[in-house]
Amino acid sequence: MSEGPSISRLDLNLLVALDALLTERSVTKAAQRLRLSQPALSASLARLRTHFGDPILARRGNAYELTPLALRLAEHTASALESARRVFESQAEWSPATATREFLIYGSDYAFATVGRAAAALAHERAPHVRFRFMLHTTAIIDEAEQRLRSVDGLLIPHGFTPGLHHEDLWHDRWVIVGSSERPQHPLTMQDLADAPWVFTYQSRTAFTSAGRQLEELGIDPRVDIVAESFLALPHFIIGTDRLGLVQARLADTVRSLGGLQVFDPPFEATPLTNALWWHPVHDHDPEHAWMRELFAEAGRSLDA
Repeated sequence: MSEGPSISRLDLNLLVALDALLTERSVTKAAQRLRLSQPALSASLARLRTHFGDPILARRGNAYELTPLALRLAEHTASALESARRVFESQAEWSPATATREFLIYGSDYAFATVGRAAAALAHERAPHVRFRFMLHTTAIIDEAEQRLRSVDGLLIPHGFTPGLHHEDLWHDRWVIVGSSERPQHPLTMQDLADAPWVFTYQSRTAFTSAGRQLEELGIDPRVDIVAESFLALPHFIIGTDRLGLVQARLADTVRSLGGLQVFDPPFEATPLTNALWWHPVHDHDPEHAWMRELFAEAGRSLDA
C-alpha cells in the first residue's frame, strides 16, 4: 500500500489558503481576506488541486461551488488550522498577566450567562489580555464531543451527555417552570403539565433537558408547540399564552424581569443539575488550559456560594 505525502514536504501555508478558499468560495475574496494578490492565491489553489487531484472550487454559472471533497475538507480544515495555531502560540512559561491566548468554549446561553460571565470577570482582573470565545453548542457538537474537544478548550454542559471525557464540576442548579402571569398563581399540578402546551429548548434523541425527559418517564407526553434552542429566549414564547417551559432556577430573576411571567416549582422532584466543564485529555498537561480550568472552578464555587 502506498504511503501518503510526508508532512515534512507539505507547505503549511497551503492550509491557511485552503481555509480561506473553503470559507469564501472565491479566489478574489479569499485573497482579500489574506491580504494577498489574486495571482498568488490562484497559484496556491493550483497546488492544492494538484495535491488533492480535485478542483476544490467548481464554477457554476457566475459563481463557484465547493466540490464534494471540498465539503468534506471544510469539516476538518478549521480545526486543523486552530490546532496548528495553538502549537506555535504555546509558551515555555505561562504568565496570565501578559498572556494573549484565546480560549474557545462551547455551551448554552444559560452557561454563558452564569459561569461564563463569572469566569470572564475573574479573567479581566487577572489576565486582561486573555480572550474567551463563547460558542453555542449544537446537537452535532455534543454527539461528537470527543472529536470536537480536541481543537477547542471546553464544553459547559450538565452531566449525562459526555461520558468518558475529563471534567470539573462547577456549579449546581435546579429546574423551575415558567408560565404566563395570566395563569392562576396556585401551585401547578401534574394534570396542569399534561394539559398545557410547552416550549422546549431541546427535543431529540440525544439533545434534551433532564426535566423534560423526566416528564416522559412520569407518563406525561408533553404537547410541544415550539422548540427554541435558547434558555434566554424561551420565556418570550410564553408571555401572554397558556404555554409552559422549563428553565434553570438561576434564570428565574431574569425571567421575572421581563414582565408578564411567573415562576413555579415543579410538582415533581426534578433531578438536580450538576453543571461541569468538559475537555479532551489532550489538554491535561497544558499549563494555560489548567489555569483556565481553575478559573472556571473558582467561578463555579462563587455561584454555589
